[in-house]
This record gives sequence, C-alpha cells and structure tokens, in this order.
Amino acid sequence: MPKRILLIGGPSTGKTTLLKHLKQLGHPCLEEISRQVIQKAQNQGIDQLFLEKPLLFSELLKDARIDQWQQAVEYKNENVFIDRGIPDTVAYMDYIGQVYPDTFIEACTRYRYDSVFILPPWKEIHVTDSERYESFEEATKIQLHLLKTYKDYGYHPVEIPIGSIEERGDFIVNAIRN
Repeated sequence: MPKRILLIGGPSTGKTTLLKHLKQLGHPCLEEISRQVIQKAQNQGIDQLFLEKPLLFSELLKDARIDQWQQAVEYKNENVFIDRGIPDTVAYMDYIGQVYPDTFIEACTRYRYDSVFILPPWKEIHVTDSERYESFEEATKIQLHLLKTYKDYGYHPVEIPIGSIEERGDFIVNAIRN
C-alpha cells in the first residue's frame, strides 16, 4: 500500500504548484478539492459557501477528503501526494470559531496520513481570487491553526523551505527517501 504524503499550508503557500511539479516528476498526486466545492456552490448562486454555510462546506470537504484518502490505495507507487487533509477542515472551523460534530474528530483520528509537510506563508507569492479570498495576514493565522491542529492529532509536520519549485520538490522527495 502506498504511503499517503500530505502537503498542507495556509492559502497561497505554493501547495498546488508543488503538487503539479511532483506530478510532472511522475509521482501520483491527488489535488485539492475545495476549489471544486466552491465553484459548484458559486454555480448555484452561493458566492462563498465557507463563509455562508461553513459547516456544510466543511462536511463536503471532509467527505471528499475521506474519499481521496481511500483512493490512495489504488496506486501501485510507493507514495501518493495529497493536497490538504481531513484535519484541515477542523483547523479552518477552529479558525472561524465554528462548532462541529464529533464526526470530524472521528475522521481525523481514523484516517491517518503517513507524513505531513507544511509550506510556510510566503508574502511574495500570495494572491487572492474568486475562491481564495484571504489576506496574507489571515493566511498566516490559518497557518497557525493548521500547525496546531495537526500537532494535536499527533503529527509532526516537516516545514518545506521557501525556494524554487525544484528546490522544494527535491526537499520533499529527499525527505521521504530518508
């Protein structure tokens, strides 16, 4: 069974770009699904589902991330890289002060990842768009919630240094080999 290698970090830390690079190197990658959930809601007339119905948004993400966790076993490779994990939903709800049912805690406990890498806030690459609305300051606060949440669930996130996409890719590939 392949190892589930998770990439986490606040908005605009370079996760998607790094994942695309890893995919170009031949590694199987499961992309972030929140943009799909957001775009579907926007097509239904809900501008920001997370802001308008945070619990519904988080339920949809949790369920989709459980599906991704289960999909990882379909790969014959040694590792599968995943953009964001189940505990991200808890971190974001804690960030906004949203109360959530125990099903979130149970999912975080049941579906475990083999390694977690965190990309730090990087002001020079931070951008906003129709799905990513957080300011750099908000992204930095989210980062702290992510780090706390993953540590609370027993993970030891390894920080990927700021650098070129090749340097970041080399860092993560070398780290999982050791």
